[in-house]
Parts: sequence; structure tokens; C-alpha cells
Amino acid sequence: MPVEVPAAQKALLRRMYEVFSTAERDAFIPHCLAPDVNWPNVADGVRLHGHEAVRAYWAAQFAAAHPLVRLEGLRLGEDGRRVVALVRPGLRDATGEHWAEEPVEHVYAFGAGGLVSRMDVRRP
Repeated sequence: MPVEVPAAQKALLRRMYEVFSTAERDAFIPHCLAPDVNWPNVADGVRLHGHEAVRAYWAAQFAAAHPLVRLEGLRLGEDGRRVVALVRPGLRDATGEHWAEEPVEHVYAFGAGGLVSRMDVRRP
């Protein structure tokens, strides 16, 4: 029988995706990300560390465009500890919403207190 994603992790990630494209995003960071979170800056191919680095990265993304991310599913990763979110990235502009044809996976590790300690992006 497959093991389900723990309810607390599922609820946290669902809420994180709900608020990402809203003004609640910055206020929610301390409630979802560990203070020393390790986060990818995919565009520049580097890793970011901590709330302020992630906040600045997201602010730069929203200054350039309005990114969207639609959660399509959650499952436990191969190691049984990480959670894999299947997501469809998108962008909102003056002509509407534009969604990528192919989804990507966001892979989450959780630390003390149940907050996200690391996120990685990969192709399914």
C-alpha cells in the first residue's frame, strides 16, 4: 500500500502554492520556510539561503513579470521523506495567463518544526 504524504506537509505545501501569486506571499515565508532554507534560483543556477534571500528573489521575479504556479499533485519522493509536487509553471501578463506545456517537479525536504528546509526543481 503506498504511503501518503503526511497531512501537515500536504497542508503546508497546498497553502504555499495558494499564496505564492498573491500579496500574502512575503508574510507567509516564516510560516512555510525554515530560517536557513536552501532554495534554488533556477534562472541563475545558484542556491539561495534564508528568508531574506528568498524574499528578494521572489520580489525580483514579480518585478519582471507575474509568475504563476499551479499545483497538480503531491506524492512522497523515492526516499520516503521528501515530498514531490508536480506543478505547472505559468505567467500572467496583459493578454492573460500562459501555462507551460510540460510540468516540472518541486522536491521538498522538511526540517525541524515541519518547515521546508530545501527545495529542488527537476523534470519529471
